Amino acid sequence: MKEINVIGQKRTDTGKKASKLLRKEGMVPCNLYGEKKGENGEPVAMAFTASLAELRKAVYTPHVYVVNLDIDGEAHKAIIKELQFHPTSDVLMHADFFEINETKAITVGIPVNLTGHAQGVRDGGRLALSIRKIDVTAPYKNIPEKLDIDVTDLQLGKAIKVGSLNFEGLEIATSKEVIVCSVKATRASRSAAAEAAAEE
Repeated sequence: MKEINVIGQKRTDTGKKASKLLRKEGMVPCNLYGEKKGENGEPVAMAFTASLAELRKAVYTPHVYVVNLDIDGEAHKAIIKELQFHPTSDVLMHADFFEINETKAITVGIPVNLTGHAQGVRDGGRLALSIRKIDVTAPYKNIPEKLDIDVTDLQLGKAIKVGSLNFEGLEIATSKEVIVCSVKATRASRSAAAEAAAEE
């Protein structure tokens, strides 16, 4: 996985009013969750803030990053757990991070990258991508930037399901029945098939 650096500062005032003031200054309220748990067994978050400019490079991108957080000089490796955006302006309002290490497995959605030229497309069909990411589980060092899926042998009217895929060192967390991509018939391909049937 690609890595990216983000600088943050701890915050003690976590109320709505304080968060509103932070956003006015171009800052985003954030939480970092990790191994630390409270008396009730729930994860305890470290509240911090980072500039929208810093977070933009990790958020507004199709890539999935390991984020190297520097919070008041403390180093933390994390992945983005959850993002909240303004409902109308799409501006980032809040970010939750989850701390990771080299041995602990994490589950994260990785972009799908279709390779090859599908046989069904050569026969006049249209390749349709149904999901953009597949959830995989592994230590972050084993997780690739993208999942390459060869569609060369995909026939007209056929689909590739998650259950037929296998990636070394990765456990697939997305349901096996989910369709990744398919080749759908077009008007041209149906006409060609009809003509071929008529000639026979």
